[in-house]
Amino acid sequence: MSSTRLSPLEYIQDIFRVMERCPQHTFQVLTKRPERALQFSGDLPWPKNVWIGTSIEDSRVLRRVDYLRKIPASIRFLSCEPLIGPLTGLSLKLIHWVIVGGESGPGARPMQKNWVIEIKRNCDKNGVPFFFKQWGGVQKHVTGRVLNRRTWDDMPTR
Repeated sequence: MSSTRLSPLEYIQDIFRVMERCPQHTFQVLTKRPERALQFSGDLPWPKNVWIGTSIEDSRVLRRVDYLRKIPASIRFLSCEPLIGPLTGLSLKLIHWVIVGGESGPGARPMQKNWVIEIKRNCDKNGVPFFFKQWGGVQKHVTGRVLNRRTWDDMPTR
């Protein structure tokens, strides 16, 4: 990387060049601003080891998924965490992986089981790998990560 002042795009391009030179690693790039990532996407290499995802907490931000779908990464994923509301109407078209988790720590808002089950059914229906991270809560170690008597650790094939 250069020691001169880089533009935001140049800085991101430098990072992508480093990721491109490390095919033995998988890089998961997560953003709450996929519209910004889409703006840069045509000026970036998209090696198979660079995955792009966006956070969606509830139905109010489903528009983020539409931007994500347009980014030419080999793996596009959703991080539904902290899940604070249902994702009614979520389309998994061109999405390759879904992660779900509840909010944790002091003041954590509870996650409803039916929200998680709805997402899991959507993944099953569309053949999308599902990873259940945690129920969350003030003491996440107590609530754990079991859903329907098992853990869900599915990952996309790279």
